[in-house]
Amino acid sequence: SDVGAQKDRVVTEEEWLQKWEMGNIGFHKEQGHPLLQKYLDLLLNGRSGLRIFFPLCGKAVEMKWLADMGHSVVGVEVSEQALKEFFSEHNLPYCEEPVPEIPGGALFQSTSGNISLYCCSIYDLSSSIVGKFDGVWDRGALVAVNPCDRQRYVSLMINLMEKNSSYLLVTVLYDPNKHKGPPFYVPESEVKSLFG
Repeated sequence: SDVGAQKDRVVTEEEWLQKWEMGNIGFHKEQGHPLLQKYLDLLLNGRSGLRIFFPLCGKAVEMKWLADMGHSVVGVEVSEQALKEFFSEHNLPYCEEPVPEIPGGALFQSTSGNISLYCCSIYDLSSSIVGKFDGVWDRGALVAVNPCDRQRYVSLMINLMEKNSSYLLVTVLYDPNKHKGPPFYVPESEVKSLFG
């Protein structure tokens, strides 16, 4: 696949934190993502009370939306600011506690218990820490991870999925030679080879 100049591009954790600090978060959708509403039935597949994972969740409004429908939402985000903004913008009380298995990691959990957001690198998570999921809403994670880390990312996602899990993935199509990313260009052929 032609990923142009992006193949070796690396965005550091510090750069992501800086984006949040500077308010440079054009990737955040205030109204939620229209594709989740459009394809929600595919994610839920007639099931209720699901555990749904939001990789690199930011302060996605869809987390509250799905929790209000009775689902249990778990997210991971490197920016503590993003997680605190999520709870304050939705007026949701929460508690914060350390995660013993993740040095420096923290868990922000709504007092209702149905939204659990981990503040750490996604690669610090495992199914022994967060369990497995019935659904994944990958709106901007695969396209945000560094191209060199895609295989590692997808292996983790597959490890976190239950057998009958649904995975909703949003990618973007453009000429990778004209934009350095993120979001990175992930052609359909690569999605197929990564996820099998």
